Amino acid sequence: PLEMSAKKPVPFLRQVVSVRKKVHRDPRFDDLSGEYKPEIFTKTYSFLDNIKKQEKEMVQKQLKKCRNVEQKEKLQQLLNRMTQQEQAQKNQQKQRERELALKRQQRELAKQGKKPFFLKKSEKRKLELAEKYTELKRSGKLESFLSKKRKRNAIKDKRRLPSQKSL
Repeated sequence: PLEMSAKKPVPFLRQVVSVRKKVHRDPRFDDLSGEYKPEIFTKTYSFLDNIKKQEKEMVQKQLKKCRNVEQKEKLQQLLNRMTQQEQAQKNQQKQRERELALKRQQRELAKQGKKPFFLKKSEKRKLELAEKYTELKRSGKLESFLSKKRKRNAIKDKRRLPSQKSL
């Protein structure tokens, strides 16, 4: 810091040597980090899938050996979370592949000289449901899925109905 004379009163707005302030940047929203492309991301970090698989196997082994009830419960929760994350990742991958197939189809139609036609969100949802239906039918789990769906809808309907209070 600058040395000031003790004989002069200190000015109200004194001159201070300016220090450059550090600018923090978030790589998620910064242009310097580039554009996020899920395909490239999955290829780059594909080694993580192998590590996750090994960890899951390790947790399964620990679960078999474990005798403590609390520890066993924690391991079971961890295993469930791992399987759910794996399932969610597979679903995301299927969704991306579906979207890419639609884009390719639109490009081919554009090359033929036709106008591009983009599906609405509701139509995409219908296609997704139809695909899920065929998948369940193929695996033989359709009946159980539909019965669960019926039960859920019945509970929702009961909630919506006005309560039967005695007048």
